[in-house]
Amino acid sequence: MTGSTPVRGGGFSTAKPNLDKRHLLMQISAMRYPVMLERVPDDEGMPGYYYAHLPSLGLTTHGLGMEGALDAARDLVTMWNEEKRAQGESVTAAAEAILATVEVA
Repeated sequence: MTGSTPVRGGGFSTAKPNLDKRHLLMQISAMRYPVMLERVPDDEGMPGYYYAHLPSLGLTTHGLGMEGALDAARDLVTMWNEEKRAQGESVTAAAEAILATVEVA
């Protein structure tokens, strides 16, 4: 029987399995965003912390150490995209990021 699922006690159910749609969306549409890490200056009173800048989204977060900053960035992007989807808005695609430096006098 196509589209049916065996049920306890025999027989079949045509009810669809209860799947977490957010989990499926994350699996199907995994995206990669460039993250630029920058050490938080000592005079800001957060030794060992790094900023995580997400240029594609115009967002910045921070975390303890580079891994902490990357974890915070991942959490922020996940929440940002979930909120966009919940509001019926499109999720911003990641753009290529190029890191450059300038010298000033």
